[in-house]
Amino acid sequence: MCGIVGIVSQEPVNQHIYDALLLLQHRGQDSTGMATADGSQLHLFKAKGQVREAYRTRDMRSLLGTMGIGHVRYATAGAAKNEEEAQPFYVNAPYGIILVHNGNLTNTRELSRDLFAIDRRHINTSSDTELLLNVLATEIQSRISGDALDAGDLFDAVSGVHARVEGSYAAIAVIAGHGVLAFRDPFGIRPLILGSRPAENGKTEWIVASESLVLESAGYNIVRDVEPGEAIFVTAEGEMFAKQCAANPILMPCSFEYVYLARPDSIMNGISVYEARLRLGNRLADTIAEYAPTGNIDVVMPIPDSSRPAAMQVARKLGIEYREGFYKNRYVGRTFIMPGQAQRKRSVRQKLNAMSSEFKGKNVLIVDDSIVRGTTSKEIIDMARAAGANEVTFTSAAPPVRFPHVYGINMPSRAELIGHGRKIPEIASVLGADHLIYQEVEDMHAAIIEGSPVTGLDMSCFTGEYVTGTVTNEYLAWVEATQSS
Repeated sequence: MCGIVGIVSQEPVNQHIYDALLLLQHRGQDSTGMATADGSQLHLFKAKGQVREAYRTRDMRSLLGTMGIGHVRYATAGAAKNEEEAQPFYVNAPYGIILVHNGNLTNTRELSRDLFAIDRRHINTSSDTELLLNVLATEIQSRISGDALDAGDLFDAVSGVHARVEGSYAAIAVIAGHGVLAFRDPFGIRPLILGSRPAENGKTEWIVASESLVLESAGYNIVRDVEPGEAIFVTAEGEMFAKQCAANPILMPCSFEYVYLARPDSIMNGISVYEARLRLGNRLADTIAEYAPTGNIDVVMPIPDSSRPAAMQVARKLGIEYREGFYKNRYVGRTFIMPGQAQRKRSVRQKLNAMSSEFKGKNVLIVDDSIVRGTTSKEIIDMARAAGANEVTFTSAAPPVRFPHVYGINMPSRAELIGHGRKIPEIASVLGADHLIYQEVEDMHAAIIEGSPVTGLDMSCFTGEYVTGTVTNEYLAWVEATQSS
C-alpha cells in the first residue's frame, strides 16, 4: 500500500506536497519521494524512511516549480532495501515523465517481456511502477508527432495502458512542460480523489490524492472521486480535462481500505471510513451475541487505533463497559505491513503496552480490525494474560483472511496467513484465545457499502474471488515463489 498526491498550483508546490505526505504517512513508512516541475525542468528527490526523516532544507530548496507529485511507500512489488526502488520513477522520453503509483500490477512478467522485445525499453529495477511508467511513455510516444501534445493524446494513451496492464493502479504523472496526468484502473480498486480551490490570481489550483483528508486539510474543495478507468489532465495553467478511458469500467474498491488502511477521517468512493467502521462494529456485535458467552464478559477493549470505532459500537450494542487497556507507542510503524515476521513480532511489544489495572481478574473482549498473519493477535492475547486477564475473547471486525491480496497489500503468501486452511477453532488454538469471533463476509460487505452508491467491493483476500478476473493459481504460486526466494 502507498499514498500518492499530485498538485498543480500557482505558487511553489514543494511545501504543499510535503504537508500532504505527512497526512498520508500511515499508508507507508519504507520510503518517500517527491518530484516537481519548473517549466520543462524536472526535479526529483527520494529517500528511505519516513517523511520527517527524509527531507532536509537543501532537498526542499531544490524541488522548484508550481506542479509536482509525492509518494510514501511500503513495498509490495520491488525490494525495500534501496532508494532506487523508491518512487517517483523517471523516464526521459517523450518529454520527460515522472510517475507515482499506488497498487500492484499482476501481469508484470508479460509487460517486462514486451517492453524489452517489442517496445525496446529497458527496466532497471524490479518495481512494477517502473513498468507502468514505461508502458505509459510508450503509449504516449506512439500517439504524438513533433512537440504537439494535447489531452486527447494523453487519454488515448491511458486507454492503451488499460488494454495492456492488469491489476490495480491509481497513478499520477508529471509531464515536463505540459501538466499533471492522473488515472485509475478500470475497477477503481485503489482510491484517488480530485479537489480544487481558487488561486489568488483568479486561476484554479488542483489536487489529486489517495485520501480526502489531504484535500480538506489544505483547504481544497472535494470535487469527486476519479472514476474507475478515468483519466484527469491538468495543464500548468490550471485548465482541467477529464475522460473515461476504459471500455467497461466497474467500481470495485478494496474492502481493506475501510477495514484497516485508510484514516477514519477520510471519505472514499462516497463512503465515510469512520461510519463504515461503526457499522462493522454493529454487525460484529450481533455475531458475538450469537456465538460467545457475553454474560461473562466484563469489558470491551479495542486494539488502537483502527479498531476503536468498531469496539465502541460492540460495547454499546452489547451493553458492556468500554475500556482502553492498551497504550500505543505512536512512533512504531504499522506492524502487519512491516517486512519480515521476526520484525513484526518484535514491533508488537514496542508498539503496545497492556495496563495491568485494566486487565487483572477480568474477562475481556478484545476487538481488532482484522487478523492477517496472527503475529500481532497472538502477542496481544499473551500480553492480556500476562497483565492478569482471567479470560480472553478475541474478535475481528473483518472475516478470516484466507487468500493472498495481490492488488497492493503485503499479503502475498497463503502460508503466512493464519486463516488459510484452518477452521476458526484451530485459529483460536494457535492464537491462544478462549473464544474467537470473526465478522461474517456478508456482514462486512453490507456494512461498508450501506447508504452509498457503491454496489460491489474487492474482497479477494477473504473470498478468493479476484475482481479483475486475471489472477490464476499459477500466478499466485509464482508470486509466493518469488517472495520466498
